[in-house]
Amino acid sequence: MSSPTTIPQAPRRSLVESTIDLIRAQVESGAWKVGSKIPNEQELADMLNVGRNTVREAIRVLSHAQVLEVRQGDGTYVRTNVDAAETMRRIGRSSLREHYELRAMLEAEAARLAATHRSEADVAFLRELLSRRGERRDHVAREDFVDADIEFHGAIARMSGNAALAELYRYFAGSVRVYMSEALDEGDLPNPGLDVHAIIIDAIERRDGDAAAAAARAVATPVIAALSMERAKPSKG
Repeated sequence: MSSPTTIPQAPRRSLVESTIDLIRAQVESGAWKVGSKIPNEQELADMLNVGRNTVREAIRVLSHAQVLEVRQGDGTYVRTNVDAAETMRRIGRSSLREHYELRAMLEAEAARLAATHRSEADVAFLRELLSRRGERRDHVAREDFVDADIEFHGAIARMSGNAALAELYRYFAGSVRVYMSEALDEGDLPNPGLDVHAIIIDAIERRDGDAAAAAARAVATPVIAALSMERAKPSKG
């Protein structure tokens, strides 16, 4: 009789990680407001039932993330209630459907603004990028197709005239790459082609913001619909 298969156990979360989560929760909930001074190390250690070294390391990590600010000789203050790295990790744990819904929102608004701010050179550049993207079958490597698609949509975000939106999309692009690759692995999911992407460019060229936004949403709509239907299916068993 063969011995049972064993797998490594998941590592337990460290006290520092747990302490970081507890402190972050106080900040995100508004219990410790932006600009306010948080309890000192000893008070936090007593509150959380951990050692001062654990608290000190947790504060160091959150200070590096710019959530907290340590003022020597004064104390530690809340700098922001948003941890950008943690936010992206949470986005990374979202479902494929949720990802495409968020992507549709960003790309629709980027296309709407690009229609207002675009130049003739911008339109020509988008057509060149779309030609490089082509269809999935035009690329031997899946990664090349994904990169070309991200470059096309990223260019629209950069043409929006909104630096914050463009930067957010650039930051979001890493998640886009992972989720798009996952979608391509799902053989039964729609794969929007050149024709629907060309409609976005045509609307941007006409400076029709509403049409550009609608066209950008239309790229993701079939995938979102398919994923919503998949989610609605009753589980087996």
